[in-house]
Amino acid sequence: MTKKRYSIVGVMSGTSLDGIDVVYIQFELDDVWHFEIIYSETVSYNLDWEKTLRNLVSYNTGELQQIDKDYTNYLSDIIKDFINRNNIKDIDAVCSHGHTALHQPEKNRTYQIGNKPILAKLLGETVVCDFRVQDVKLGGQGAPLVPIGDKLLFSEYDFCLNLGGFANISTEFNNHRIAYDVCPVNIVLNHYTKLIGLDYDDGGKIAATGSMHNKLLDKLNSFSFYKEDYPKSLGLEWVKKNIFPLIDTFQLETKDILNTFIEHIAIQITKEINRKKHSSVLITGGGVYNNFLIEKLKEYSQHKIIIPSNTVVEFKEALIFGLLGVLKLRNEINCLKSVTGATKDHSSGEIYLP
Repeated sequence: MTKKRYSIVGVMSGTSLDGIDVVYIQFELDDVWHFEIIYSETVSYNLDWEKTLRNLVSYNTGELQQIDKDYTNYLSDIIKDFINRNNIKDIDAVCSHGHTALHQPEKNRTYQIGNKPILAKLLGETVVCDFRVQDVKLGGQGAPLVPIGDKLLFSEYDFCLNLGGFANISTEFNNHRIAYDVCPVNIVLNHYTKLIGLDYDDGGKIAATGSMHNKLLDKLNSFSFYKEDYPKSLGLEWVKKNIFPLIDTFQLETKDILNTFIEHIAIQITKEINRKKHSSVLITGGGVYNNFLIEKLKEYSQHKIIIPSNTVVEFKEALIFGLLGVLKLRNEINCLKSVTGATKDHSSGEIYLP
């Protein structure tokens, strides 16, 4: 008989490099799925790992494979420490996204480091991981994967919007869940604040003092990606190829770059959510704390903006990768073709036993 309750450690590392999110969750199924996040933590990267991860697209295959081994060991230490400090005894599985090194679905390539089978041995726990590869093999984008969690855990909202390294959005359309990446967010904002010695623009205060540069804004909004239909997804490679070189040609002050890029983000997001009238929008991810950005979104949209508890804001993706792992353990669909463009709905990921 299939279980109704699961105790799960969910693990997520996003492209904004703000750290590794680790959560301990209780899932329970009656007619619908319920969850409770018991413990949660973000472990910041040290300078060496941050530098390595920021430059993953520049390494060759051999170098990436060694980094993958090293990162898997590093990840196991982070997870073991989290389990031990919180005295967690009951674990059905550790469900981990890993960290995206390459994401080129148009070339049938996606590679997340930290998903090696040795992780299960190092932890002494069942591990469910590597959720993207199978979807790409089935012709999908391999992203976004969070929408199945939006559908099963947050169905009362018309839109689920995550403001992480990238903005991605999820909604129901013609009785199907659709989702896609909208535009870069923290992957760009944090890049430029780091150039002036800060990890991020606290509350968007620096951006708020800047001036918008109309010519840069027009060029940002003219990228062909924004005219493409879903399914579609973005990666660090696209940002490095398109966004950074464009912004750098203008030689603007950081405050003006941040101001202009937040305007760009707000325009692209509200263009998507304004397709529905009078909707509720659940917003999560680190970008929630950029007050300047949130005010812009409120200014340009006609919707009810809902920001949940800090725990859900910060750990929703780790929570949902935990759920993806549960669904994989149950051999149930955790990847939707309506979202990724794959040839079929499927149960994605690998299960490794200790």
